[in-house]
Amino acid sequence: MASPQKVNLVEKFSKITEYRSPKIAGELNRQHVKLVKMKGEFIWHHHDDEDELFLVVKGKFLMELRTGNIEVNEGEFIVIPRGVEHRPVATEEAHIILFEPATTVNTGNIKNDYTRDNQQHI
Repeated sequence: MASPQKVNLVEKFSKITEYRSPKIAGELNRQHVKLVKMKGEFIWHHHDDEDELFLVVKGKFLMELRTGNIEVNEGEFIVIPRGVEHRPVATEEAHIILFEPATTVNTGNIKNDYTRDNQQHI
């Protein structure tokens, strides 16, 4: 059995040097806790089988949805249900925690230069 370990978010985020490239900071119940720095536009995509939770630790971002946009500010989170097309956009750098199944590919149904199949632990 693994022993519990705490995670210092400031330290972990300081190790992330590129935008839109999630890093795994923890695992629980076949779920990954991922950290990502966002700035700029991501791509429109959806996940057929997974819901995603975006929790803003620092900054803010706009979750663009086909039905309207939602601003998500520091200290807030949004859950994107499976199948919902979305595009995160951050005009300034935002630090975000993602909670999602370990099988989740960051670009969902799209494969392109942003796709990170083998995400690193940080």
